[in-house]
Amino acid sequence: MDRRQFLKTVATSAIGIAAGSCAFADNQKAKTPNIIFILVDDLGYGDLGCFGQKQIKTPDIDKMASEGMRFTNHYAGSTVCAPSRCSLMTGQHTGHCRIRGNSRLPIKAEDVTVAEVLKTGGYKTALIGKWGLGEEGSTGLPNKKGFDYFFGYLNQRHAHNYYTDYLWRNTEKVKLKNEVVYKDKFGSAATKRVEYSNDLMTDEALSFVERNKDDKFFLYLAYTIPHANNESWFVNKHGMEVPDLGIYKNRDWPEPQKAHAAMITRMDGYVGKLIDKLKKLGIDDDTIVFFTSDNGPHAEGGAKPDFFNSRGPLRGIKRSLHDGGIRVPMIVRWPGKIKADSVSDLPGAFWDFMPTASELASVSTPDDTDGISFVDTLMGKGQQQKKHEFLYWEFHEGGFFQAVRYGKYKALRKGLEGKIRLFNLEKDIHEDNDIAESRPVIVEKIKQYLKNARTYSEYFKAKK
Repeated sequence: MDRRQFLKTVATSAIGIAAGSCAFADNQKAKTPNIIFILVDDLGYGDLGCFGQKQIKTPDIDKMASEGMRFTNHYAGSTVCAPSRCSLMTGQHTGHCRIRGNSRLPIKAEDVTVAEVLKTGGYKTALIGKWGLGEEGSTGLPNKKGFDYFFGYLNQRHAHNYYTDYLWRNTEKVKLKNEVVYKDKFGSAATKRVEYSNDLMTDEALSFVERNKDDKFFLYLAYTIPHANNESWFVNKHGMEVPDLGIYKNRDWPEPQKAHAAMITRMDGYVGKLIDKLKKLGIDDDTIVFFTSDNGPHAEGGAKPDFFNSRGPLRGIKRSLHDGGIRVPMIVRWPGKIKADSVSDLPGAFWDFMPTASELASVSTPDDTDGISFVDTLMGKGQQQKKHEFLYWEFHEGGFFQAVRYGKYKALRKGLEGKIRLFNLEKDIHEDNDIAESRPVIVEKIKQYLKNARTYSEYFKAKK
């Protein structure tokens, strides 16, 4: 059934419990958990200590990983912000979801979100942070897409400024004490820095959890760290905005690198505060927390990905479909349920979150999701885990690009009629050696898949 019909059906019938394969369906009286999904912005695969970072300190996230499961083959929805978030929210890859590139295009009524699905299970829902899927007055406003509460940025370019003059609370503008100058309609730089948006988001998140400690809740916490503020970089050369340089103040590093590291460590502290709050409220064991990034590391605002080896062993950065642009750190923690200090190499992607959250919440998922629940993996039942045959991405800046993950293989193509390049990620994680000519059967299989991998979009058209 289509997505609108799905919501109508769930709302008016008793089919809220997911299918029999659900790990929780064999015990429908099991308590469904609170769900928190923390999404940060432009954090590289190698930017966390638990993923190999040596210089930037992330003790709280490293502890989260030691208490949960670390995914080494998890992928973002795209290599830039808006389509990645659209994929996460709708459970569809960029060959099917509405927003397939950075734009002001809103999602629409028929685009069912994770929040809408979870509300069918009685969840209280909140988005705190960056949205990017619908502007003021559009069909894509968070409060129209299943979120009971929203605090943050609607517009992506507005979200560049950490010291903005206003944020949204639901549909109302909340004025801040900062003063800014606008470079264009949305991009801005602060001339007076008082209130740091990500600090405010953290306070809002803690408050939401406190208010809803006795209810089931879904919190989508979408920080903007460590995205650059390009407008501020051009105005005053402070593109990596942070209140202070913290432990990096006296390092013999360029100022943008000190700030970049300070942003990530500050973000790490936010995660620690949130988990501490769950413990203090006595709901830590009842809450599953996801942590990941929307795409690979950037080279903007003075940031230099190679300085900290932000991409880790991978090739490419943001705006590339090489793994450095789309493979992201992923950590999931649920005390007493997920084995501590565990690691999974299961290939998965953002569109898997909708069916995973649905299974955790014991509610149904729209039929047209591209995702597969990975609850079996989380629960230590990896041998039962259903797996993707293919993972798919497309990207529309500077041409038309496609990428496919097929088992241990990764394929890239530029243009609908372009040559397919093929890499064996197990032997060549940096995607250096094109083995397409020696693997004609694999290439042909991927070529056949690509014929039907995407649906037509009037806004994001495939190009030769």
